[in-house]
Amino acid sequence: MTNDRKIETQEVDAVDKPPRARVGETPMQEETSGEKLERKRDYLAGFLAAEKAAPDNAEEVKAAIVEALQSIYDPEIPVDIYNLGLIYDVSVTEDGDATVLMTLTTPHCPVAETMPGEVEMRTLAVPGVRDAEVKLVWDPPWDPSKMSDEARLELGML
Repeated sequence: MTNDRKIETQEVDAVDKPPRARVGETPMQEETSGEKLERKRDYLAGFLAAEKAAPDNAEEVKAAIVEALQSIYDPEIPVDIYNLGLIYDVSVTEDGDATVLMTLTTPHCPVAETMPGEVEMRTLAVPGVRDAEVKLVWDPPWDPSKMSDEARLELGML
């Protein structure tokens, strides 16, 4: 069986340059260095204004840490580490010193070297935290019963 399809080609000398993409309907105008500096200042002021204020007490800082930890996902299981049950305890002193007690699914977990560092970094980024310490423990060992109902639902275990 032969394929009788032919591909037609056409030779050309040149192709028109496509139009440049633009944001908005008007072309970009030249701005002076002063206007550019003012635009950057406005951006920086808006960025700094969007920062969250430090929480007033240790319980609010703890809640903010838990929220930050819920943004860290286990690379093998599509659930955050807090709802997965890897975080055993979060404590915060009135001075803003945080301690996170955590485990991993197994001692041979591929992220055993990096996950505690990630938890420490995210904890330190929370406004109101002066210092953070992450303690990795293996007792009690993690098992699926430590997962939240949300995590079980996400994984189809409910």
